[in-house]
Amino acid sequence: MAEETSKTAGDSSGATAAATNAAKSKWKILRPNSLRWIPTSTDYTIAAEKRLLSILKTPYVQERVNIGSGPPGSKVRWFRSSSNESRYINTVSFDAKEGSPTLVMVHGYGASQGFFFRNFDALASRFRVIAIDQLGWGGSSRPDFTCKSTEETEAWFIDSFEEWRKSKNLSNFILLGHSFGGYVAAKYALKHPEHVQHLVLVGSAGFTAESDPKSEWLTKFRATWKGAVLNHLWESNFTPQKLVRGLGPWGPGLVNRYTSARFGAHSEGTELTDEESRLLTDYVYHTLAAKASGELCLKYIFSFGAFARKPLLQSASEWKVPTTFIYGMNDWMNYQGAVEARKHMKVPCEIIRIPQGGHFVFIDNPSAFHSAVLYACRKHLTQEQDSSHQEQLPYGLRLV
Repeated sequence: MAEETSKTAGDSSGATAAATNAAKSKWKILRPNSLRWIPTSTDYTIAAEKRLLSILKTPYVQERVNIGSGPPGSKVRWFRSSSNESRYINTVSFDAKEGSPTLVMVHGYGASQGFFFRNFDALASRFRVIAIDQLGWGGSSRPDFTCKSTEETEAWFIDSFEEWRKSKNLSNFILLGHSFGGYVAAKYALKHPEHVQHLVLVGSAGFTAESDPKSEWLTKFRATWKGAVLNHLWESNFTPQKLVRGLGPWGPGLVNRYTSARFGAHSEGTELTDEESRLLTDYVYHTLAAKASGELCLKYIFSFGAFARKPLLQSASEWKVPTTFIYGMNDWMNYQGAVEARKHMKVPCEIIRIPQGGHFVFIDNPSAFHSAVLYACRKHLTQEQDSSHQEQLPYGLRLV
């Protein structure tokens, strides 16, 4: 369901909290954004999202989906906070032809749903596309992160996604996750396979463990003083977002240099236009600089070097949902983890590699990415929806 607001009569503590929030809101209005050390807010994040998505041709609806509340003392740690405020998942849903299969898109670490801006138009012509900001990211609620273990951290994302699914009354959908979002999508499908028709994991993280023989380089690097310092920062939960916030009003400049380099001069494929670069940079800054929340999952899910503490490879034999892995040819995330996982899977599994694409293959080479997704989901597309009814791998893509 869309955003809702509830009031409880006679609740003096609630009235006090409301008054406090109102005072804070009034101060935010009176204080210009340019005078803040960190020039951002949730409203600015949503506004940046709208500016980025304004370049799309397909109509869409943006909503904050209420996933419930967790009052003080709640046994559900990912809900626990100092108040009973409701949590929301920022969601965009695109117009689609009647009967189109539903495709739910989940972003990766340090990103938000707007990163798929180059894909929405093309995919919405074949699917009912719904994209979300995970709890603690983008324009979604950013509760205090109180998880203290890998299990609790996984529950933060998996259970909040399930509450979102219930609120949206969804079932039998195709679930696509990128990078860390692929890890979450896979873990969700392991716990709730009855709702997922097909799993599409794009540059997915979480398949290799620190015990992997190929990680010997990490052991050697940790023995150096540089490695020891970086490992300490990792275990202290120092995130890239903290650096952006620490720079205050100079943070946007740092983000601009990153996006200009990654998706411009050092792009693996098609460079962004000037307008795309400007809008994406603005959007990325606001999503990174906002209150720390979901980003603090990092050290509980991965050890230094991005090795999973509970690798998906260990659960490969329990997989119940047909899966397609998609990797850019130049993705730093090693596709060999997917190759190893496939050996243990008892469900259909394909691995597709895309040329001229890195970790953000859907930005680097969007047309080839769209072809890969259509091929992966060909069994769910009718001949009317996909006139070519692709049974052959599109030109340029490679099956592993």
